[in-house]
Order: sequence, then C-alpha cells, then structure tokens
Amino acid sequence: RAKEIKTKLGTLLQKPDSTIDFIIPYAEKPEKPPKAQKPSPEEALQWRDSLEKLLQNPYGLASFRSFLRSEFSEENAEFWVACEDYKKTKSPVKMAEKAKKIYEEFIQTEAPKEVNIDHFTKAVTMKNLVEPSPTSFDMAQKRIFALMEKDSLPRFVRSEFYHELIK
Repeated sequence: RAKEIKTKLGTLLQKPDSTIDFIIPYAEKPEKPPKAQKPSPEEALQWRDSLEKLLQNPYGLASFRSFLRSEFSEENAEFWVACEDYKKTKSPVKMAEKAKKIYEEFIQTEAPKEVNIDHFTKAVTMKNLVEPSPTSFDMAQKRIFALMEKDSLPRFVRSEFYHELIK
C-alpha cells in the first residue's frame, strides 16, 4: 500500500494539475455494470452454487468485483482474470511479458496487489516462470479460485449487490 502511494505521489509530482483526479484514489460508489447484460434472477441464482458461472458472466464478474472492491479484496478476482487472459496468449514473447507483469503485480512479496498464496504455491509458480507456459499460474489460480469460492462467494451471496440481482 505504501509503495503504491509513493509511486502515485511520484507520478503526481511530474504531472500537470489536470490529471490529479486520475491519480489520487478516493472512495467511490460501487460501479454498476452496464444495464444491457443484466442476468435474469434465475441466472443470478445459479451463481450461489457456481463461482465458475459467476466469473464467466460479464455482469456477474463486474458485480462480484464491485463487491470485492467494497471489502478491499479485489486483487483475487483481478488475478483470476489476468490468469485467464494469460492462458489465451499465443506469442511466447507476449506470454513472457504478461507472466512478468502478473508476477510483479500479484505474486512477488510486497506486490501492489499481492494475493494470499502459501509458500509452496509461490515457489512452484516461480519455478514455472523460468520457462513461461500457459499452465505457469495454474496452481496459484486454483488456490485463489478455491479461496474466493470458500470465502468471498458466500459473503457476496449475502450482500446487497447480489440481492439486487435476484429480485
């Protein structure tokens, strides 16, 4: 957190005043996903039992991320999304670039959005990154998915965000 603020301050000092609003984080109302793709209450009800269905639905993912943002744990969903994008990368050069970015943003100790994975998983992931492949982050991604499923999903299902969707 401190490193993030320091970086933003450094950026702020080099920018003209007009960009100040983009740099300083402030509490905002949870963003509402676009209305067009709102799921039916029946569809939203399925999310109670399937984090996978929730994450695959753009509206569900946006709602879940807004909820996680409200409890300051959005990094898990962001990491999951980054891994999904990473797995679709074909170019070895692009894959190596994305792997480095994901590692620096989510895995390394003191990363700005460090996800909560055990030392063993972190070590396996680091070993996998010596030669990046589509499966490099699989173990870490599965751990974070399990954490969201066990921990965040039940809280989301009890939240106002979710109750609005199933009305």
